[in-house]
Amino acid sequence: MNKKTEITLAKTAGFCFGVDRAVKLVNDLVESGEKVCTLGPIIHNPQLVADLEKKGVVIINSPDEAPEGYTVVIRSHGVGKDVYDYLDNNNIPYADATCPFVSKIHKLAQSEPKEDGIFLIAGNKNHPEVEGIRGHCSGESYVFSSADELEEFLKNHLDFCQKRLILVAQTTFQVFEWEKCKEKLKKLCTNPIIFDTICIATDKRQHEAEALAAKSDLMVVVGGRSSSNTNKLCEVCSKYCPTVHIESADELRAELLNGKEYIGVTAGASTPSYIIKEVQNSMSEILEKQQNETETVEAQVEAAVNAEEGEFDFAKAIDDTFKKVHRGQRVKGIVVGINPSELQIDLGTKHAGFVSADEFTQNGTVNLADAVKIGDEVELEVTKVNDQEGYVLLSKQRIDSMKGYEEIVAAKENNTAIEGVVTDVVNGGVFVNVKGTRVFIPASQSGVAKDDSLEKLLKQKVSFLVLELTDKRGRKRVVGSIKAVANAEKREKAAKVLESIEVGKTYTGTVKSLTSYGAFVDIGGVDGMIHVSELSWKRIKNPAEVVSVGDTVEVYVKDFDAETKKISLGYKKTEDNPWEILKNTYNVDDVIKGKVVSTPAFGAFVTVIDGIDGLVHISQIANKRINKPSDVLKVGDEVEAKIVGIDYENKRVSLSIRALIEETEAEEQAAIVEEYNAATEEAPAVEETAE
Repeated sequence: MNKKTEITLAKTAGFCFGVDRAVKLVNDLVESGEKVCTLGPIIHNPQLVADLEKKGVVIINSPDEAPEGYTVVIRSHGVGKDVYDYLDNNNIPYADATCPFVSKIHKLAQSEPKEDGIFLIAGNKNHPEVEGIRGHCSGESYVFSSADELEEFLKNHLDFCQKRLILVAQTTFQVFEWEKCKEKLKKLCTNPIIFDTICIATDKRQHEAEALAAKSDLMVVVGGRSSSNTNKLCEVCSKYCPTVHIESADELRAELLNGKEYIGVTAGASTPSYIIKEVQNSMSEILEKQQNETETVEAQVEAAVNAEEGEFDFAKAIDDTFKKVHRGQRVKGIVVGINPSELQIDLGTKHAGFVSADEFTQNGTVNLADAVKIGDEVELEVTKVNDQEGYVLLSKQRIDSMKGYEEIVAAKENNTAIEGVVTDVVNGGVFVNVKGTRVFIPASQSGVAKDDSLEKLLKQKVSFLVLELTDKRGRKRVVGSIKAVANAEKREKAAKVLESIEVGKTYTGTVKSLTSYGAFVDIGGVDGMIHVSELSWKRIKNPAEVVSVGDTVEVYVKDFDAETKKISLGYKKTEDNPWEILKNTYNVDDVIKGKVVSTPAFGAFVTVIDGIDGLVHISQIANKRINKPSDVLKVGDEVEAKIVGIDYENKRVSLSIRALIEETEAEEQAAIVEEYNAATEEAPAVEETAE
């Protein structure tokens, strides 16, 4: 019985944001009753363009062709500055559906000065998007389609390498080729300015198509033949498996699907979802018909074999089993040839076996001559069989990956942590590589806070527990949790803290959260609470007045309930007690300077030191009778007062302004008397004259 074919549709297949936005804009204008014409086909998909034409949408090739009373829609590819100028100068209404990624390149092109800026564009010089970009350039611009073409161009213009070079890419340019172009420019020129302008959706679409093609027997790419990004998808996929490019389900041929176990489907950014669905349905119908026909033939063959008695050669059947190889088979072979890029393997069959450096190990730069020698036996997996040309492509990396998967299975069974490196950050989580096996860690299991970025994990080695493990039809899915390991470590630390905790013991902790009644502090895997009254010797309304989340604090255990595991912490230090500071700083009869903080009916409170206010009784405010304190003092006034009493037991300080006034008056009176006496002593005596 033949294995049922599995069809996988790429998640990113179909309309991208820019195309979807452009098509929606046209439909909205039409539905609102406006007459619409598009400057060129709105997207590179003949079926959708035909549907829009049925709704009355007209296609024009230049702005001067716009019919009277029509609104011109500028498509997502964008146009040059001259088109905008023409539309504005002639008062032609238009709606701009230029993709935001393309608009960004337009702004870059406009901002570069004419004198020394040379704009280099990676792309197809005849593509509307590239023509539009060049139409915004304020200086020189040049277009190239590959890294080799860029190198040739720069060698013919050596003087350019000393100028201000700005490199951008057409938004649908092939990602792999773009990376080569950037490296080439960096090697040939000094300090080039490079902007990564490939659309995020294009980048993601190409990478996903590449990954899907690598594990498929056939890739079906759906999209218009004039679509640049669709053609790029075909180039990417064809490197890994046979690839067919179709515009609609009508172009599917049954023989293309025959004998395929895994078929991948992707679509260009200009392909509507309904066309993709039609292709999927058509493929399913073809495959179902083929499956029924195959089952019928198999039944006929089995009946014929059973009818022939004594003619079956068992030894030959066994020999054929060992001599034939098939895709996915695990085999052993002998190394018979080594060169820098591949190994030649003898499998003991009629096929010549080859292992590329990329398939030997995850590190494609490995020196094969150092890794193996002639005569070594290696375990491999068959990735491709070509019976017609007599060769087999093999992979050691997949075997290593399988062993990595076996380690993951063991970790799951034993509930032990396993390590890997984070290779990708995606929507909703990260991927970790464990010896070639990809493990998905959901964002909720990453250990990263909701308001923090998962990018901090990229390329980091992490430990995780395996939460979920499935293997359906050879497709392995592993889900892990970094958070679970962190929680386990935290529980272990907490247990150690709780074993040794005792009242009076000090800890260095981290403030984890604040409430209206206190602060929670992590003291090594377990949380304790500092009550708001224990945070400061002063009165505070909110813990945030003293500490913040993330602060490192020194605390001590005030109380511990072993049954509930509740820990009460202290933060105030004796040496910071304002009453201790007062005792070491002031005595009765000392004079202080302070601010008036309140004026109740019975007196005024004045700050003695930070944390202690003293009371000046109403009778001690002035040397005369007053009706109320506010007649003499107001909040904020700076005054001098004499300490007339300190009650440490009841935490009270008594002050007197009157005492200082009276002392001052007494001193002034004494000074007057002294001055009078001195003046009297110095006056000349009056002689009495005798009569």
